[in-house]
Amino acid sequence: MKILLNRFLPKWIVLMIDQLILSWSFALSFFVVRQFEFSEILRGHFLIYISLFGVVSLITFYTMRVHTGLIRYSSIHDIYRIFSAVLICSVAYAAFVGLWLEPIHGIDTVNIYLVLLLNFFIASTLLIMVRIGAKALFVYIRSGTAGSKERVLIYGADNYSILLKQALEASSAGLCSIAGFVDDDPNKIDKDIHQKRVYHVNDIENLQRKLKIDKLFVFNEDLKSEFRKKSIEKCVELGIKVMTVPPTEQWMSGNLSMKQIKNLKIEDLLQRPPIVIENKQVASDLAGKRVLITGGAGSIGSEIVRQVLNYNPELVVICDQAESPLHELQLEIKELYPDAKLAYSICDVTNFNRMYSVFKDYAPEVVYHAAAYKHVPMMESNPCEAVLTNVLGTKNVADLSLAFDVEKFVMISTDKAVNPTNIMGTSKRIAEIYIQSLNNINGSKIDGNKPGPRDQQTKFITTRFGNVLGSNGSVIPRFRSQIEKGGPVTVTHPDITRYFMTIPEAVQLVLEAGTMGKGGEIFVFDMGEPVKIVDLATKMVKLAGLVPNVDIKIIYTGLRPGEKLYEELLNEEEMTIPTHHSKIKISKVREYSYDGVVNDIEELLKLNKDKEELKVVKKMKQIVPEYISNNSRFEQLDMQVN
Repeated sequence: MKILLNRFLPKWIVLMIDQLILSWSFALSFFVVRQFEFSEILRGHFLIYISLFGVVSLITFYTMRVHTGLIRYSSIHDIYRIFSAVLICSVAYAAFVGLWLEPIHGIDTVNIYLVLLLNFFIASTLLIMVRIGAKALFVYIRSGTAGSKERVLIYGADNYSILLKQALEASSAGLCSIAGFVDDDPNKIDKDIHQKRVYHVNDIENLQRKLKIDKLFVFNEDLKSEFRKKSIEKCVELGIKVMTVPPTEQWMSGNLSMKQIKNLKIEDLLQRPPIVIENKQVASDLAGKRVLITGGAGSIGSEIVRQVLNYNPELVVICDQAESPLHELQLEIKELYPDAKLAYSICDVTNFNRMYSVFKDYAPEVVYHAAAYKHVPMMESNPCEAVLTNVLGTKNVADLSLAFDVEKFVMISTDKAVNPTNIMGTSKRIAEIYIQSLNNINGSKIDGNKPGPRDQQTKFITTRFGNVLGSNGSVIPRFRSQIEKGGPVTVTHPDITRYFMTIPEAVQLVLEAGTMGKGGEIFVFDMGEPVKIVDLATKMVKLAGLVPNVDIKIIYTGLRPGEKLYEELLNEEEMTIPTHHSKIKISKVREYSYDGVVNDIEELLKLNKDKEELKVVKKMKQIVPEYISNNSRFEQLDMQVN
């Protein structure tokens, strides 16, 4: 049987079968019109008529390539071609008989037009039935050899869903049995589409019990609907494996490849409806500009690069100290944006002279500062490195932006800078304070390493948001790796929650905030509802088709140094004011004088240079009084500062 499944009839045999059917149908039609008067028929010109019809039909069907399709995969298009071929063959034959055979040779023994009309219906029906029968036989044989099959539902009952059904049925694996469609449109419920019933999406639990459903196929676009997303989450809870299907325009040559169907990822469930930004305004800000992006090879920085390139900048300078990620990004950008003008600089933002040469060589007009250390436990163990990169590195890039008349400087900050409990968040808060203070002076001019007063031109803007999905070292890749290894999945605390946002979503808001910023603002983004990390871990285990705490254990390891249970986007003393974008607000924070901030930071950097770790952290607590260490060796300093 498997040999038959993998063999196809040669095209010439299909053509001959079609010709036999056509000839037999024509003969039958001829006999019917002549009322089966066989003796009269055979003494007449029957052989001339059928021979001529055979020639015309052979030429027509060969020219229209009716025989080239695989019978087992016959579709509506093939049926249409059969009807067209039989019709054209009939018209051509009638014209040939009427204009040549009968008047010139005087042959007129039958109403040939009635024969052709009857033959059209008989031949078309037989040709179509042969293909439907062959297709049904193929499906039957394949189902008999496939062994146990998965029972699947398709979310939606539209044309795309029908295409998906056909693609699944035609797949070489043959391991899927389509149980039906599910939808929320009352006009489609309990109707049959392509011989499959449409069920209400709220009946999924009953369907799983009655029909033994194993999988649900859903189009990626449906994940943007909150109602459909909740229904999909219900499937996950029930243990139904959810598979995502790309949009039909991404199907290769109009056909869906099984490789394009992916397992539902936790990122799919966490994503929110797409953000709409003012593309025209962003474009006017970036088109024809020279843009510098620090940390450009990182998760956020590389996405800034991709999105900025969509707005036709004159030049994009990508700065990062990590050689391999920068090289990988260079290869990607070269393939995606072959005509874009880019410069790649391996440099460390803490190296003032190296950064000076970058500004001098490229004279950027817009700067996106994404270079930073971000991992809380790592920075808790290395406070001097956190200060070096997050504070000094930011100061270097900001001072140079002011000195070289950069129009806008946009800093990427974090929600961990609000009421910080760790070194990383505090270092970012100090960087925020310095950036804001630069809007309260007349300007700076580079004279060696010392700033001096002059007219202010640069607008300094800060953007603050929470965790991004799929970023390097984030919780989701770690959970996925733990699940693939068989567990356990480690969560620090049962009550810990975090805000999440997709990387493209965060960068869109960064670009929008940078456009609307006038200088001195801290923009905070609407992160949606916080997510409990243990719920995240549980869903990821279920998405893998496993049972939490049965197949994969979820264990609690305790809060890490500097980690807090709940992240905040705003200080309690801060207020926010709305902007024209519903997902972006401006935080009204306490303002600091430039001179005071500079003195504090210079003292901090001096202590840092001397590697006076405890003194460095103590100074950080003085600069940011709300910084209270949590689960950290630096808790002892809180009493000393207070």
